[in-house]
Amino acid sequence: MKILQINSVCGRGSTGRIVLDIHKALIENGHESYIAYGRPPAIGCPDAIKIGTKIDIYTHVLKTRIFDLHGFGSKNATKKFIKKVEQINPDIIHLHNIHGYYINIELLFNYLKEKQKPIVWTLHDCWAFTGHCAHFEYVGCYKWKSGCFSCPQKNRYPSSWILDNSKHNWEKKKELFTGIKKMIIITPSQWLAQLVGQSFLKEYPVQVIPNTIDTNIFKPTPSDFRKKYNLENKFIILGVASVWEERKGLKYFIELSKMLKEDEVIVLVGLTKKQIKELKKYGIIGIERTNSPNELAKIYTAADVFVNPTLEENYPTVNLEAQACGTYVITFDSGGAKETIKNIEYGTVIDKKNTEEIRKALEKAKIKAKDTPSENSLGDYSKHILEIYRILE
Repeated sequence: MKILQINSVCGRGSTGRIVLDIHKALIENGHESYIAYGRPPAIGCPDAIKIGTKIDIYTHVLKTRIFDLHGFGSKNATKKFIKKVEQINPDIIHLHNIHGYYINIELLFNYLKEKQKPIVWTLHDCWAFTGHCAHFEYVGCYKWKSGCFSCPQKNRYPSSWILDNSKHNWEKKKELFTGIKKMIIITPSQWLAQLVGQSFLKEYPVQVIPNTIDTNIFKPTPSDFRKKYNLENKFIILGVASVWEERKGLKYFIELSKMLKEDEVIVLVGLTKKQIKELKKYGIIGIERTNSPNELAKIYTAADVFVNPTLEENYPTVNLEAQACGTYVITFDSGGAKETIKNIEYGTVIDKKNTEEIRKALEKAKIKAKDTPSENSLGDYSKHILEIYRILE
């Protein structure tokens, strides 16, 4: 088989690592594999196809900020990319995140319909069936079920500073994304699969394949992390995010910092330099974002408990990574987050927006011995993906 994957990033972030893992599995199984991406830097993807230039991205961002037309920029970049697709002539095209200021969805989907290539589309969020946002749970907006308008999240990713084009975007997406003869949608959670069934994408078969992590990397990994940060006698409460913002629950760590006992400390990974400086007054130790899975495994292992107070989520792989490193997980009941807790011995799910519940759960975590789940091997995920490819071929 000859497979082409398309994603906003390659080798970094959760979706970029998933794309790269599938690519490696395809090569190992004797298939021909290609990755196309839009946003640099690419990590571990030396032969990947870069879609567009920095100027293309900047102009797409500008079109989004002014006109709320995310996904409708990058025309020249997409035309050039389609020529490369023609040269590759893949048997199957596997879409991932097609938002991210790098590709024109109208040109792309008109091409896909014309060529009638089999399509696999892994949804990592809800952008495919809304008129603007990638997540809506935080604001409780469900206009996408019948048609978006007057978007309450116009100023959130992909933010528009001036116009609200959510009605047009929803209608155009419905026109473009429906009517494909051979397409399977993959979701990592039952939660997202149920939402797809309520959207205009309900005409397509949906396969739930939970995200998995590489347990050759994410496993108990000794390090000098505690010594480096002078935390050898501390109970470490860890939080990890690519970007710490309101919906990731940063405020709950600030609230929790006021409830800590003398031997407890909060460590957050993924902060900006400004956030690190601001959080010092709360006694929170901040670390900038890392794209090194090995470094993350060391930090997960050093922690006593992992807390994920997320308010919007699909299927958080950070919960899986922490459990695989033997660290107990406390997560808010948001989106598909509860589906990541494979066993009550490895974690607990609590009500959203409740710092008191986090505090209570910490006491429970203190009596849990470190253990490592055996689920979530990388091979199982790749095996399921390859089976879907064979069905479509």
